[in-house]
Amino acid sequence: MDRRTYLATVCSTGAVTTAGCSTVAGKQTLSEPTVRTESDGRKALIFTENDSEVGHFGVDGSVSSDCIDLSTEIWHRDGTEVQSIKLRVWMPELAPESAAEVAVVSPVEGDSSPPPSIALYTPDRDLGTVIEISDLDDLADETISTLNLTVNPGAETATALKIHATIELTGGGVLSSDYSLDGELQLTYPELGNE
Repeated sequence: MDRRTYLATVCSTGAVTTAGCSTVAGKQTLSEPTVRTESDGRKALIFTENDSEVGHFGVDGSVSSDCIDLSTEIWHRDGTEVQSIKLRVWMPELAPESAAEVAVVSPVEGDSSPPPSIALYTPDRDLGTVIEISDLDDLADETISTLNLTVNPGAETATALKIHATIELTGGGVLSSDYSLDGELQLTYPELGNE
């Protein structure tokens, strides 16, 4: 075989292999999670791919002094890191007339890094309050259970709460996939009407 023909064949095979590898990885959106319900105020979105859990977003809420105290948990499988978190929180019974007041009440930070970037705002064309968290540093590869919220409904009749979660995960390797986990929970706190 001619040396040039051999090199051309090897180079073109290498290019095909590399191209194939780049299509294996990529970004996948998982937007049809299973909802696991422990109670009306404690639920989780479970995101799976090929019957294997990629991540979950869980909320556990309780009512005190006419406010809903929420603790959250974001778990993701080994080999992935959390790139960003976006939560949109609203009370559907009040929207769009008035918005509930939402506050981040616990520091979202790791052991040795500065706190991540947190933005809290009201979207222009959507209901509720948005919490965006990025620059997670040493929290990125851990289960994140330090994000706590307080929601003041502002009306005695509102008992339902919705949370839309979008969590961006990066796979961190050539053959690894990046994921966008996207889903919505509705939680109910009937005790709000009794306080």
